[in-house]
Amino acid sequence: MRVMVLIKATERSEAGEMPSEELLSQMMAFNEELVKAGVMLAGDGLHPSSKGVRVTLPERKVIDGPFTETKELLAGYWLWEVKSLDEAIEWVKRLPDDPVGDESVVEIRPVFEADDFGEEFTPELREKEQRLRQQVEANQ
Repeated sequence: MRVMVLIKATERSEAGEMPSEELLSQMMAFNEELVKAGVMLAGDGLHPSSKGVRVTLPERKVIDGPFTETKELLAGYWLWEVKSLDEAIEWVKRLPDDPVGDESVVEIRPVFEADDFGEEFTPELREKEQRLRQQVEANQ
């Protein structure tokens, strides 16, 4: 199962405060463990919301950051391949104590797989989705 592991923003991460060399080393070691275990598929830190925008739909209205509710913002993410949600939880428990400063919150969300969509995801749509995935991989 794939899961998205979301690192919630804090006031410090939203202020653009960069992590210490010690924390960067700890996070790099953690990422190395994830890669060696075959768990990590992708992952990156995100700039503060002051450097981002939101687009509301269906209006297509663009709203410049920063955004006020820090608890709703993200500071980073990973995409992991794990056997279960419990395995993802065990990996998160191994994170350095304070990945983004203050009290960090990490959210784990399962990623939809093709079978989750049921009959509405027709064979034609499944084939198209597979072609798109192959194209994305080729582009990397």
